[in-house]
Amino acid sequence: MIWRLAADAVLVLHLLFIAFAVLGGLLILWRRGFVWLHVPALVWATLVMLNGWLCPLTPLEIELRQWAGEAGYRGSFIAHYLLPLIYPPGLTRTVQIALGVSVVLINLTIYGWLIRRRKATGS
Repeated sequence: MIWRLAADAVLVLHLLFIAFAVLGGLLILWRRGFVWLHVPALVWATLVMLNGWLCPLTPLEIELRQWAGEAGYRGSFIAHYLLPLIYPPGLTRTVQIALGVSVVLINLTIYGWLIRRRKATGS
């Protein structure tokens, strides 16, 4: 039971990290200090996606699930949990690169808007 809960906690942490990497730039509207957390998270997420790496949380979750007596899974976290929700089954390299580029473009748009807003207010 403890291993399953630990695996579920890693799953939630992974989802929160992805949400933060994709949309964390919006937190800068609230507190500018988030930029120091968001930029490294964005860079890491982009590198993982563009290079086809596995995030270290993925093998950790799989290992914990196996310790809990559950079946693990092959491939990446995105392919296993998120792709079936937003794309047809099957993560291709092209889709993975498109996801990585999308994350960067979303955040460039957010940061660009914040910079223009800051210049307009003079702060």
